[in-house]
Amino acid sequence: MKLQQLRYLNEVARQDLNITNAADVLYTSQPGVSKQIQLFEEEIGLQIFQRNGKRLTGITEPGQQILNLAAKVMQQVDNIRRVGDEFANIETGTLTIATTHTQARYKLPTAVKTFMTQFPQVKLNIHQGNPKQVAELVANGDADIGIATEYISDFENLLCLPCYKWNRCVVVPHGHPLLLETNLSLKKLAAYPLITYDFGFTGGTLVSTTFSNAGLSPNVVLTAIDADVIKTYVSLGLGVGLLANMAYDDERDASLVKVDVSHLFADSTTYLGVRKDAFLRSYMYGFIELIAPQFNQTAVNAALKISA
Repeated sequence: MKLQQLRYLNEVARQDLNITNAADVLYTSQPGVSKQIQLFEEEIGLQIFQRNGKRLTGITEPGQQILNLAAKVMQQVDNIRRVGDEFANIETGTLTIATTHTQARYKLPTAVKTFMTQFPQVKLNIHQGNPKQVAELVANGDADIGIATEYISDFENLLCLPCYKWNRCVVVPHGHPLLLETNLSLKKLAAYPLITYDFGFTGGTLVSTTFSNAGLSPNVVLTAIDADVIKTYVSLGLGVGLLANMAYDDERDASLVKVDVSHLFADSTTYLGVRKDAFLRSYMYGFIELIAPQFNQTAVNAALKISA
């Protein structure tokens, strides 16, 4: 049994059983990957994958257990590399952040600027997606830190730290009839055409649940993953924008009027997630503390110990 074989198995599983794609990621040949998988199966006397001819069609029951173990082994190999890098090259490395557009656009810039000043030799990558995609990127080891709303806390292999709470506002052009409303209620808000986040993004599920629990069906005429897109279409008079408070800027968005609606919706929480079994470099702790000052290295390690 070779470490290379475990790496091949792990990547084939990550690529949805597509050996060609796995070979491309591994910078090797498709026949080479197939051969190593075959040798591994012969050595342990078990079939990992179900096949239809040469094509992989599924994973056997013992194969799934072996793949789970292989993934853990590869994570520990990565941790070993990180330990070596931490002590040999303490100021260099790569940090990959997965987050939603709203967090990347409105909440992270200050922290990112400070981080790049403190750790100028660390390469920073930022991947954007919906909360589910963010959680999956971290859970699969494709990102070091995930920052998103509640959904990320549903993944068992992630330690999720509550960073901060936020709520919502509506935005409308100057002179809009909504501005004449007194004691704005959910029922009154639902009477207007709404432009808001896709319900898979940025606390959208909480919004839909709030309307549903009140027995209301809002007229959502357009959804987007980007608050700037929402504001653009609001400016065109296509509807009332419902978005995160943090996404409105008094100067940049002066053509729109902001109305706070935090009395209508429960607060959402932004979480920061890391894998429970990952070795965190010192600069990773540094970034976490910039996002959530209450979580310094000692606090994060204590939380990891409790969750283990």
